Amino acid sequence: MQFTVEDLSSVKKILHIEIPEADITSEIDKAYNDLKKTAKIKGFRQGKAPRRVLQRIYQKEVHADITARLIQTSFAEALKQTELKAIGEPQIDPSEMKEHSPYRYQATIEIAPEIADIDFKGIDLKKTVYPITDVEIETQIKMLQKNMARMEPVNDPRPCQQGDPVIVDYEGFKGGQPYDEVQKTENFTLKLGDGHILKAFDDGIIGMQAGETRRFEVQFPEDYFNKALAGQAVEFAVTLKEIRKEVLPEIDDEFAKRLGPYETVDAVKAAIRDNLQKGYAKRTEQELNEQIFQALIAKSPFEVPDTLVNYELEGILDEAERAFTYHNMSLEEVGQTREKMAEKYRDTAEKQVKRYLLLNKIIGQENLSLSDEELEAGIAVMAETSNRPVEEIKKYYQENPERLSFFKHALLEKSAVNLIIKNSNIEEVAPELENPAAAPQGV
Repeated sequence: MQFTVEDLSSVKKILHIEIPEADITSEIDKAYNDLKKTAKIKGFRQGKAPRRVLQRIYQKEVHADITARLIQTSFAEALKQTELKAIGEPQIDPSEMKEHSPYRYQATIEIAPEIADIDFKGIDLKKTVYPITDVEIETQIKMLQKNMARMEPVNDPRPCQQGDPVIVDYEGFKGGQPYDEVQKTENFTLKLGDGHILKAFDDGIIGMQAGETRRFEVQFPEDYFNKALAGQAVEFAVTLKEIRKEVLPEIDDEFAKRLGPYETVDAVKAAIRDNLQKGYAKRTEQELNEQIFQALIAKSPFEVPDTLVNYELEGILDEAERAFTYHNMSLEEVGQTREKMAEKYRDTAEKQVKRYLLLNKIIGQENLSLSDEELEAGIAVMAETSNRPVEEIKKYYQENPERLSFFKHALLEKSAVNLIIKNSNIEEVAPELENPAAAPQGV
């Protein structure tokens, strides 16, 4: 067997493999000799059929069987001799086998990138220190108060207005006939101005009195998430059944008790402060991780195999589909496809693969290992975060050793990040911009 290696990139290679004519002839002769012993062909006693007859009937199957077997063995031998560690499945480009001729084919493979030792010491990092103010805690309290508001009917006769919660019956029509895509719906609750169906739908209701019925047309935009309605003009018949108002509870100790295991408002505020601190600590950790990642990439640029990116991307897309399914939705219902999402998240997948490879390099480079105590501590943290018993998590990992391996590696990655932070130059800075909407939630 002869072969050459063609470099398409640092992580993609083509193996050009040639199997000598003598080997092909030997394999073909052996195949027909074995076939002759067992083949049952009309007009010939078993074992007496001439080779030319066997060739006419079985040549396609014989050549296919030999080709598959020789490719498998020669490819494995080529990898062994080149010491190339292929990842994923090779792309084999087989040719047609011919007698009295060598057999040539090529295999495209990808390999893991070679990453030189990384000098991770002395990286300059900015650690944002997020202050927790009384105003922020009061904002969280107000949000909880709003979430616990009661809805009561507005008894004074008046037209509904922007911001009112209302209850309506509605039905859609096209050409004066009921439209299947907007079937009759009763006791539908919405808040005017939120645009739950469409802002134009809300605008058509504003000004109605309880008990009033109104007909109006709504033009759905071309990019509406429900493709059956996109670009359609639909006439709605809407009956306003009730105008409602929010009644906020008093912020007192009874309010606190309704929120959970709290006796006083001060206890709720303490819980909010604790959760905000945890949320900001998580955000700070993520920001430091991103800075570390960018610094490591700058120090050690490398190509990423498409195989690993595609594998990571499939995981992202599967997770997205599971999330939509959990909410009884599909990608199509929100105007998405796997192809569109793959294009959107490919860069994210590539970054995640680079992060994995870089941290894996540092783990090996620094001979990091996981002690039993560190594993126990990691499980304890997971138990606290997921609010599940430690023994339940241990049992899960005992029954799922592959998941345990992933978990252990995640802990090693965290050890690698901590090692980098420990050896970095850290400057504490104030937040660049106050953004309450992005703040972690409290209770």
